[in-house]
Amino acid sequence: MKNDIKNIPWHSRFDLPGITFVLFLLLALGSIPALEGSGRDLDYLGNFLRFLDQFFPPDWSILGQTMEGLWETIQIAAISTLLASFISLFLSLAAARTISPAWLVMITRMVLNMIRTIPSLLWAILAVVLVGSNSLAGVIALSFYSVGYLAKFFSEAFESADLKAQKALQSLGANRWQAFQYGLWPNLKPVIWSHCLWMLEYNVRSASIIGYVGAGGIGLHLKLYAESADSWNKFSLVLICMLLIVTLLDLTGEKVRKSIRAKLAGNKEV
Repeated sequence: MKNDIKNIPWHSRFDLPGITFVLFLLLALGSIPALEGSGRDLDYLGNFLRFLDQFFPPDWSILGQTMEGLWETIQIAAISTLLASFISLFLSLAAARTISPAWLVMITRMVLNMIRTIPSLLWAILAVVLVGSNSLAGVIALSFYSVGYLAKFFSEAFESADLKAQKALQSLGANRWQAFQYGLWPNLKPVIWSHCLWMLEYNVRSASIIGYVGAGGIGLHLKLYAESADSWNKFSLVLICMLLIVTLLDLTGEKVRKSIRAKLAGNKEV
């Protein structure tokens, strides 16, 4: 067996993932010369330590207004994720090769590529121009941005799913919706929920950034504190609160995913 492996030509051991990794590695190593400094002789460590010293201790006097801004950020992220999840579910069906015809898949994926091409901050600028500087602009921006990713993730989940149960139900007389609901959806539900929870966590962070351009949330506070030379301790308090919220979302999401997996495992045993 070992001799047979040794006799295999080295180039035949590379499959598509292996070739992709090698190309990525070459690209990363070839990009090292692009890392250029300022050209000045700076004390990087000293600058970092002085900057870090301004972060602590955090200014707890702004905790109340920080929590108000964070609550608006969470609301923007939650509404955006909910809207994007519903829209993405339908778009992902159109983008899945195992479900939809080739012409529809091509058109849908092209639209999703165009959506992902535009960064969330640029979506926020466009939304602010459209509806003004308010939280609605943040919801519109993050909804569009989230659809680009969730629809892609959902479509990949549909393509990798086992369609045997769905086809068996259809052969027994079930319509397409019933076959999807009882044959395909139960197996995909943990993956779909996992992607939605990840998108919610991501949107909480993104909603904090798009506030820089007036799209609501805690971003405006961060912008004001960053532009003020003596407010980095306030900036650090906002970051600490954001860290706690994102960590809580991550822990909650993990418990939800475990609960869904345990329920599915129990149903299979029955």
